[in-house]
Amino acid sequence: MRIRPIDLVDVLVYLVVLGVFIQLFPAVLSETFLLALLTAVLLKVVLEIVLLVKKRIVGRIRSGRPLPIRIVNVVALLLVLPGSKFLVLELVAFAFGDAVQLGGFWAVTALIVALMLSRGGMRRLLTTTE
Repeated sequence: MRIRPIDLVDVLVYLVVLGVFIQLFPAVLSETFLLALLTAVLLKVVLEIVLLVKKRIVGRIRSGRPLPIRIVNVVALLLVLPGSKFLVLELVAFAFGDAVQLGGFWAVTALIVALMLSRGGMRRLLTTTE
């Protein structure tokens, strides 16, 4: 597995967004900058895996498979969407304990949406300037 420059950009974007959330929302906290950086790296890894799983499920839904198989895949997607937020919360709690807190389900959902939007915006910016 090779680290690409865009992966480093993603981590820096995640770090900035996480820093904004730490400043604006009292339920989101990180005791140190290093912990925030490690949290951004953890978020990058977890969100890449979740995006890969979601893309595969959506691909199965769009394929010409029979209706019952597509329904099972829709249900799987509906379980992965909120499940990924709980996964992020549990992994952060496991990795960092009380030193990093991402708030509850809704705070982490808002954080992940902000991360994905920021990531997409930065990637769009980088591809238009090349």
